[in-house]
Amino acid sequence: MCDRRDLSVVFRSLRENGPALLVPAAWSVAAATVLGVVSTRALFVAHVVMSALLVAFVVASWRDMATGVLRAWKLAILAGTPVTLAGVAGFLALGDTLGTPPEPLLAVSLYGWALLPAAGFAYTGRRVEAGVRVYDVGVACCVAGAVAVAVAPSAAWTAVGIAVVGAGQTAGILDATLRY
Repeated sequence: MCDRRDLSVVFRSLRENGPALLVPAAWSVAAATVLGVVSTRALFVAHVVMSALLVAFVVASWRDMATGVLRAWKLAILAGTPVTLAGVAGFLALGDTLGTPPEPLLAVSLYGWALLPAAGFAYTGRRVEAGVRVYDVGVACCVAGAVAVAVAPSAAWTAVGIAVVGAGQTAGILDATLRY
């Protein structure tokens, strides 16, 4: 049987390493949905789960993320929570449950999560000594991927734009996880 210390170690490890797994997973599911490989229902469920995980993460990490670069990321997560909830509402609107068009809500979610981390990477890159280039690439990928999605002529090109965003964000979160 596990005692509280064991659970605390497991939970801390999940908080420290989970984002490095969840970021690429989230963008992979989004790209796969655009390509029709994953259902919109699965992406809806992912948004609901991600909303809960974001809130749990920021509550559990509140004190740890009080200053410096981690504070900037806490603010990004706090701003990202309603952005994710806009996606949830967008998926509900797809079923005409809300009586509102889904596209603006889904766009807020997609572009919000493409660009919020760009601000975090830009801030981080100015505050750290090691890994600056990775964070600069993260910013570039977030912005370039968002633009690519906006002008994509097809689902395949939309998925490419999403993959660019995901690659840049994955590089940044992996660097942060492994280096710090």
